[in-house]
Amino acid sequence: MSRAVRLGIFIVFTLAILAAGIFLIGNRQFLFSSTYQLKATFKNVAGLNNGAEVRVGGINKGTVKQIQLPTQPDGEMTVVMAMERSTQRVIRQDSVASIQTEGLLGNKYVEISFGTDNAPNVSEGSTIKAVPPLDISDLMKKTNEILDTTRQTMLNVQESSDHFKEISDKINRGDGTVGALINNKHFYEELNQATDQAKRGATAFQENMEALKHNFFLRGFFNRRGYPDSAKLTENEITQLPKGQILKKFSYDPNKIFDKTDTAKLKKEKMLNDAGQFLEQNPFGAAVVFVSGGTTGDAEEVRQLSQARAMVIRDYLVKRFRMDDKRVKKMGVGKSEETPTDAGLIEIIVYQPGTQFAAANH
Repeated sequence: MSRAVRLGIFIVFTLAILAAGIFLIGNRQFLFSSTYQLKATFKNVAGLNNGAEVRVGGINKGTVKQIQLPTQPDGEMTVVMAMERSTQRVIRQDSVASIQTEGLLGNKYVEISFGTDNAPNVSEGSTIKAVPPLDISDLMKKTNEILDTTRQTMLNVQESSDHFKEISDKINRGDGTVGALINNKHFYEELNQATDQAKRGATAFQENMEALKHNFFLRGFFNRRGYPDSAKLTENEITQLPKGQILKKFSYDPNKIFDKTDTAKLKKEKMLNDAGQFLEQNPFGAAVVFVSGGTTGDAEEVRQLSQARAMVIRDYLVKRFRMDDKRVKKMGVGKSEETPTDAGLIEIIVYQPGTQFAAANH
């Protein structure tokens, strides 16, 4: 083979390699494809360079042509991208561009999400929304802060452990009250005796109070008040009405039900019988004796009176009529500007079957 022929083969082979390289590079940069221009703005491009890939659905479908600086210091960077025409079927005006990284320290690229069917199509030069890129330096800074916090927490735990060990050693040696209680049997027995005496004293006090309620000189006070035990005012009390459909509501004037304006002693309790008979004869989910006070007087005294009146009415209903008393609660709200009269308002609210009281009320 002559020298001229060998030279010709070499030139043809070199031109073929050059053409293949140009084709591959051009195809990667979409030089031989029909493209359109798409823009996105970022505060910081986080190391994105010209020529970077633009991916749609994880596939390379475009390239970054230009990154433009803002015209003002508070402006945003504009990333100009050349996109394949075929992407206009999935990229819409509500698509979002984000700068991603291949791996932890790999090359930067732009990822564009699919739009929705109802959103308008993008056109030549359209600008879509963008999300700020994740800055590795910020991530490392936050990671260091977390590590510092964790290290300090571990030191605090170690210090607390040392303190607990010191306290445990003192207890084992019998130092202090707790140590004496654990290690000194005599001290423990004395504490038990003191506790038993306190229990007996509380029982005796309760018995004395019960005796006072029936004492000839004091029982008039309890009778006038209308209820014997203030400790029971909060029993069966709820803080909010059930959220259910009302089946029936009974309303009463407190002045006609109770003996005086400042007591919870029933005067005409038979007026409550219509509500009691309804509860006895009809299925219901929940019932509430709702009592509000007027707008005058001491707020705490009005609240206590409304609770006492609600308790007395409920006790009358559950003792006089057959019903599930667990489904009957009371609510004394004290002063209320929504009452029609200054004497307050009494309502017995009955709810449809299936209605339950809120968990916080139990």
